[in-house]
Amino acid sequence: MNGIGHEKVNASHLKRDAYLYIRQSTLRQVFENTESRLRQYDLRQRALALGWPAERIIIIDSDLGQSAATAADREGFQRLVADVSLEKAGIVLGLEVSRLARNSTDWHRLLEICALTDTLILDEDGLYDPRHFNDRLLLGLKGAMSEAELHVIRARLQGGILNKARRGELQCPLPVGLVYSAEGRPILDPDKQVQDSIRFLFDAFRRGGSACAVVNAFRQKRLLFPRRLTRGPNKGELVWAELDTAGCCTSCTTRVTRVHSFSVEIVPALSRTAARLTPSCPESSGSC
Repeated sequence: MNGIGHEKVNASHLKRDAYLYIRQSTLRQVFENTESRLRQYDLRQRALALGWPAERIIIIDSDLGQSAATAADREGFQRLVADVSLEKAGIVLGLEVSRLARNSTDWHRLLEICALTDTLILDEDGLYDPRHFNDRLLLGLKGAMSEAELHVIRARLQGGILNKARRGELQCPLPVGLVYSAEGRPILDPDKQVQDSIRFLFDAFRRGGSACAVVNAFRQKRLLFPRRLTRGPNKGELVWAELDTAGCCTSCTTRVTRVHSFSVEIVPALSRTAARLTPSCPESSGSC
């Protein structure tokens, strides 16, 4: 830490606590980008070098896996703002501005409160006093760049998705019972037990005409229904559980899907859902 940084720290700052805010945007980053998290925790050494004792350094890491686009669901950030406004914090530490906020409203609100309570801000590049015009100007620019970066990232991702869709290569999540082949085409799940469960569901629906009738048919035969996990560390794995009406309705509101020798067509009928199995038409036929 350079001499200018030390000059900004005075006794009134050291009487209060140092708050180290740690955040990563997604759970995937938490599990995979461990080096970034370690770098954030290492900022604790900067607080020690500035004169804060170890017991006065408060680490807030409850927002790991949360986006900084808004403060609504970030309990850690809300606690940080509250403690700064109560003059409990002498300094706020974050690896970079984007760790604290990617929203100009949240960022400038924090800057205003820090200026009113004489709270310093430290990132990987240096130490800032929001009461000083030059420091506040630089922090404001960093906040604007952080918000713009989020917009650019979203635009790139959206552009990639649209471009892939134009080529017909975009793979959307498939309903249970279908999987993508090696060529990227939807096919029946090769698991025979999954196929039997799907066929039994539509047979029971054709007989009973309602989701409740299907659920009762599964319960009477003590059958479980498959589903694939769409998130978490076990994403993509097949699990079996009791069928409920919500799961039945989800399976019975899938758009027309042509797979091998048959297609499943689901259409709404009044307040219920109707399903029927129809032969698949040849690709050259205009009736499909």
